[in-house]
Amino acid sequence: MRFATELAAARSAQEAWCRLPVRDRLRPVRSLRALLVERTDDLVLAVGQDIARSPVEVVATELLPSAAALKFLEQRAARVLAPTRIGWGLRPTWLMGCRDVVHRRPWGVVGVIGTWNYPVFLNVGPIAQALIAGNAVLWKPSENAPRTAELTHALFREAGFPAGLLQRLPATREAGPQLAEADIDFLVFTGSDAVGRKLAARLGERLVPSTLELSGCDAMFVLADADLDLAAKAAWFAVSLNRGQTCIAVRRVFVQRLRYAEFLDKVRGYFEAAQPVPLVTAGQRTQAADLVADAVTRGAQPIGGRGDGPEGSVYPTLLADLPADARFCTEACFAPVAGVIPFETIDDAVSLAKRSGFGLGASVFTADTTAAQDLAARLPAGVVTVNDVLAPTAHPATPFGGRGQSGWGVTQGAEGLLGLTVPQVVTVRKGSFRPHLDEAVRPHPVATYDIMRGLLRWTHARGLREKLRGLRQMIGGARRKR
Repeated sequence: MRFATELAAARSAQEAWCRLPVRDRLRPVRSLRALLVERTDDLVLAVGQDIARSPVEVVATELLPSAAALKFLEQRAARVLAPTRIGWGLRPTWLMGCRDVVHRRPWGVVGVIGTWNYPVFLNVGPIAQALIAGNAVLWKPSENAPRTAELTHALFREAGFPAGLLQRLPATREAGPQLAEADIDFLVFTGSDAVGRKLAARLGERLVPSTLELSGCDAMFVLADADLDLAAKAAWFAVSLNRGQTCIAVRRVFVQRLRYAEFLDKVRGYFEAAQPVPLVTAGQRTQAADLVADAVTRGAQPIGGRGDGPEGSVYPTLLADLPADARFCTEACFAPVAGVIPFETIDDAVSLAKRSGFGLGASVFTADTTAAQDLAARLPAGVVTVNDVLAPTAHPATPFGGRGQSGWGVTQGAEGLLGLTVPQVVTVRKGSFRPHLDEAVRPHPVATYDIMRGLLRWTHARGLREKLRGLRQMIGGARRKR
């Protein structure tokens, strides 16, 4: 069995951990949040060495949202995970005497296959939620961020999480599929849709549930009444953040034709002045180059892109007049590239956007927030931001997840925390009224039918007269039964 030793240690630690009250499980979270502050310089250095992120981006997009996610757990986890008593008013008459409580039980051992593009935030959040929900975690970090993974694991241990509860597996490409084959109870994966499909197929065969946060091809909608200066800055930010290595980066910008030329004028300068940026893997560069070449052959006009930069770097590229049939409109890209597509009506924009099977995020820029919310309701996306991009998706109290080719399940928020548990109903029945048992040992079909038929009429019929007839029928059946 894969990782048998680690699994045995995890199950042993989890048995004791899950019996602790949630507030006791939260004590290490407070320490971990403080350690993110105290070890900021070390984390910035580790992330920089692994994937060349700037100190500003590490603090802004890794440490601040990680600390906020941990604070959310401190504030809300005990309430979210508390048992829920079902009120008597919701109880059917035929269950009189029952007292029902829904408990949230941990899955057991959760496998987490982490990603490298945000090696702190996108690992700390899911791991912390799984632990606070009462699970043990086997964590397979990305092979592209080994220094960050080693330091992050050390901080969890220093914060006070018990030995064996969180175990760091080898940061190798092979360890991910091996973890999916192990005797885990749940899997959280953040990564590409190609790998996600393979994991989903294997986990499905074994009936192992999962949360899959996969690729995106996010759409941005710029309506005719939008603030174009704001929209242009947002488009550049969403393409250039982390050098385009973001699952919810804007890839397709749909601009209402009335303002299309003006928008291009405002955004053009950002791309034309951009310097080449390095990407983490050669595969990203190759894929981006292929998608850009395909778009150009179909009529797209590149702005800013001048091919590969030095030492495998790429220039941020904007594809103006992007044809709707270009591969770029339907395939995931992990580089600083975006396309701009004009549209006439909102119906046209929605139709064009839905050609992509990805459904991670979207954004709408308009002065009419009511219209924006109406548009959001028509988009198959897990999150829609209005007059902003990317940043609001890191709100710790809101769920984050995709639809379609972007996966299933959510992280963050109460929904993400609950997703790392399974509901268990415990029913306690008082008294001795058990008509179903009496019928089994002393059958009286006619009387029992009258009782059940009368109860149905009394509790669900239309009109008081029919209800009273049901009550009389029920009483008559009870008398015959006695």
